[in-house]
Amino acid sequence: MARQIHKLNDAKVRAANKAGRLGDGGGLFLRVSKTGSKSWSFMWTRNGHRDEFGMGPYPAVALSSARKQAAYFRELIANGGNPRNEVSKEAEPIFSECVKQFLENNQEGWSNEKHRAQWQMTLGPAYCGKIQNKQPSEIGLADVLAILKPIWTTKTETATRIRGRIERVLNFAKIKGWRDGENPAAWRGNLDNILPKPSKLKNVQHHAAMPYADVPAFVTKLRERQGLSARALELLIFTACRSGEVLNARWSEVDLDKRIWTIPADRMKTKQAHAVPLTDSAYDLLQALHERRRDDWVFPGNKRDRPLSGMVLEMQLRRMEFGHFTPHGFRSSFRDWAGDETEFPREVAEGCLAHKVGDATENAYRRSTAIKKRRNLLMAWANYITGASGEVVQLIKTAG
Repeated sequence: MARQIHKLNDAKVRAANKAGRLGDGGGLFLRVSKTGSKSWSFMWTRNGHRDEFGMGPYPAVALSSARKQAAYFRELIANGGNPRNEVSKEAEPIFSECVKQFLENNQEGWSNEKHRAQWQMTLGPAYCGKIQNKQPSEIGLADVLAILKPIWTTKTETATRIRGRIERVLNFAKIKGWRDGENPAAWRGNLDNILPKPSKLKNVQHHAAMPYADVPAFVTKLRERQGLSARALELLIFTACRSGEVLNARWSEVDLDKRIWTIPADRMKTKQAHAVPLTDSAYDLLQALHERRRDDWVFPGNKRDRPLSGMVLEMQLRRMEFGHFTPHGFRSSFRDWAGDETEFPREVAEGCLAHKVGDATENAYRRSTAIKKRRNLLMAWANYITGASGEVVQLIKTAG
């Protein structure tokens, strides 16, 4: 078989912006629409009849993947087969099953279990109930708008994520041969002509944070709740850590004697280990959980050898009728309080949040020397939340 000579490369594909069709050779074409979106197609001729089959959008389908699929189609045709018939052998599932297959195909790319859980929840009956039992080929613009319009101006961040996720699932369905044509969930050249831009909406909030003045009363109510999800949210508030860091905590990371919880680098957003000083409130909470531990997970889930689901903290807030706030927002509550109500240096507050401040040398120095300062700040935060008194330096800003 003669070696296939290709006409395109990754740079040319990325740079293509003129509407039309670019051939790679061997029946593979890159189609560029008037709106700038790109997709792959395969064309072949048999008995004087030309046929074309869509192979999915770019960059969801990379050039290398499109070439492999085109090579398979050429071999299929040479043996008397038909690409269209081959792809149609796989029965089209309903949307909920399509979501399941999409998640299974992409699970290696999720940064954590919480990410997968968020996809399942937002693409499930809670928001996408109207299309759960529809096949991808039946889903049109009206269906997508029926999902997005009711929440576009009230839950803008959630709505934009749902739109993007529906778009990716429908792109996946197109690659599988279950649907053709434009994606009804696409933003550019489609929904951007119908829905207002998220950036123009006044109510857009990233990780909605509870005002720090309301946190003490909330924690009082939270401490009355039973269950691991309540304790996990309580620890998150006292330590100012991220949801994933808390829910995936292991006892092997916790030194109760030294009152230090060291989160390993592979679980940190910064990819650097983070030592969390345990204040009295955090220590007491963990000590009680340690006495009745059943495995290495600090917050074990219902499934064996798995921690609590990534959605339990959001659900805890909803059950307490505080669902308009997010767990991640408590980090902002802490940071606002530290900046407004204390004299602690900015870098100490940022250190509690595991944020990088300054250059690499400065960050390395702070990680090794700021434990005591961060412990003092977190102790002040705990005292503020619980109403306890404590001898913590640089706590309250002086008047004037």
